[in-house]
Amino acid sequence: FNNRRSTNQAAPEPIFVGPEAGNGGGSLLDITEVDVNNPYNPLGFTLNLSTDTTTGGTDYFIGRRPLEGGPRIFEQNVDTWYAGGGFRGQFTAAERDFFWDLNAVWSRNRADQITHGSYNSQKIKNALGPGLAVDAGDPITACGQVVGNTVPNPIPNCVPFNIFGGQQGGAGSITPAMLNYIQPVLHDNSEQELKDFTANITGTIFQLPAGALNFALGAEHREQSGFYQPDAIYPAGESAGVPSGATEGEYDVDELYGEIQVPILKDAPLFNLLSVSAAIRYFDYSTFGDDTTSKFGVNWRPVKDLLLRATYGEGFRAPGIGELFGTFSRFDATIDDPCTDYAGLLGGAPKPANIQANCLALGVPNTYAQFNNQISVITGGNPDLVPETSDGYTAGFVYSPRWASGQSWSDALEFEFTYYKIEIDDTIQARDGQAKLNGCVETLDQVLCDGITRTGSGVINGFNNTLINIGGTTTSGYDLNLRWALPETGIGRFTFSWQNTILDEYVDTVATAAGFVDEAREGTQRGSPSIAFPEFKSALTADWGLADFSGALTLRYTDAVTEVCPAAAQGLNLCSSDPVSNKMDATTYVDIQGSYSPSGLSGWTFTLGVNNVTDEDPPFCFSCELNSFDGGTYDIPGMFWYARIVARFGKE
Repeated sequence: FNNRRSTNQAAPEPIFVGPEAGNGGGSLLDITEVDVNNPYNPLGFTLNLSTDTTTGGTDYFIGRRPLEGGPRIFEQNVDTWYAGGGFRGQFTAAERDFFWDLNAVWSRNRADQITHGSYNSQKIKNALGPGLAVDAGDPITACGQVVGNTVPNPIPNCVPFNIFGGQQGGAGSITPAMLNYIQPVLHDNSEQELKDFTANITGTIFQLPAGALNFALGAEHREQSGFYQPDAIYPAGESAGVPSGATEGEYDVDELYGEIQVPILKDAPLFNLLSVSAAIRYFDYSTFGDDTTSKFGVNWRPVKDLLLRATYGEGFRAPGIGELFGTFSRFDATIDDPCTDYAGLLGGAPKPANIQANCLALGVPNTYAQFNNQISVITGGNPDLVPETSDGYTAGFVYSPRWASGQSWSDALEFEFTYYKIEIDDTIQARDGQAKLNGCVETLDQVLCDGITRTGSGVINGFNNTLINIGGTTTSGYDLNLRWALPETGIGRFTFSWQNTILDEYVDTVATAAGFVDEAREGTQRGSPSIAFPEFKSALTADWGLADFSGALTLRYTDAVTEVCPAAAQGLNLCSSDPVSNKMDATTYVDIQGSYSPSGLSGWTFTLGVNNVTDEDPPFCFSCELNSFDGGTYDIPGMFWYARIVARFGKE
């Protein structure tokens, strides 16, 4: 059993009101009106949704991030149960030993979350409607139709809302009474459950001149299920923040698998060792039917010091519970609209003729300018997904020279090199939001434009980008590792390891109405959601040990990447010399760790460590959706200290 209690914080939740707000997902705030009789309306007329200008209807947008409401606080309480057990044994038949095991696992993860600092859109709509003004110090307020100087049928507990007043030097125009009416405390919960049963048997089929022909056979039955239940405010359509809906789903799978290892030659000229392996797996999903995958490998050691190896394997990944059944949700992505000021009437340079024509065809007026590059993108699972399939290839060598062992300068030396190439079909992911919008505007491709809607004034008010099977992904690269152990000295024993990954290619193939298009990712940063594809990553570690003490120093290096520079940053000349891109510099982190394992206290180890000793900041990212850096690739800013005590009892 494991229990986790955690709290995290985000900026105060913004409130966007009006048909130009672009909240998406059918938000009430997109159809909220501001009544002329709202006591805080400074305009003298009603902001309504009518398109008839004779009645005062207009396109409008009101944006306010109420600092008075405080930050969003998310409190999680997560319980995880895990139970596993089984039997294992061995028997002899035909003068050969066989080993078997039977296993069962059950696990459940239950997460409950409480959210503070969000807003109720229905109550905001009530509070922006007609109501009574309040004299200073008078606590009595009322929302509802004003008749004379009274509201005969007030909305219970409603307090007129002042969204127009600003921060007023820090005090803010939104009072505690207003916040008490529009700020709910939200509760949601989710649960995932796993049941898994396996049976395995391994042994030797018979002896070959080069060794034993070994096999492994097994079977597995797995059941997975899950659900998500949001606060009642969400299915009621009253959330002013990110919408979501309840969902649940389950599937099960049966699998059979087998593997053999066949030694062919041993201790022969140029064949110190030659062996091959083969594996096959059959599976039957309740959601997708059945299929098989296979794998083949060869190991060749021409001399004792050198091992050459290669593999080919097929892959199959069925969509998970969340990918299939995950409810819709809104993601506020940072996206530049190519149609902003496309005619150059607002001070910018006119866009190319085809962009101007396409923006006009999309219903965008030539006076349109994007005022908010956070576009509300609807994401979520997709029950129509099909599994990913893949082909993977690896080839490489391991060189462990005996001449570098037992020397005054070396106790052991090893080089390892691997080339890999993986080709995935029907990759499961959402399209890059910026690429989807750019492609729509540049080509009017109906596949790319599907799900993107605009208001009459050109503002994007709908952007559907749920998970799909894109055409595929191809990636290739190299892993190069070095390990060097030095002999024991008076100041301890040192071991150095250097691990390097070189990304040669990473291409997503996406479907359009005109066919498939390749999008190269290597050396780039993809924003919203943030994913970096550095072409070179490296980690150099020096380990030291002396008596009861040990330590490690690690340098972690990530190569520079380039992101598309948002229009707002271009306008302020914040990006690199290339006006449409920004180079995110290479980053190096330094980590230190020390441990003490007292010989007089067997089984105990005390460890103290610091990650990012030099307090290196991640490179600034303009396209990343949060915090201006990519948290999936780089460390959270600041040094990270940790301490750990491990105690082991009994024999292992």
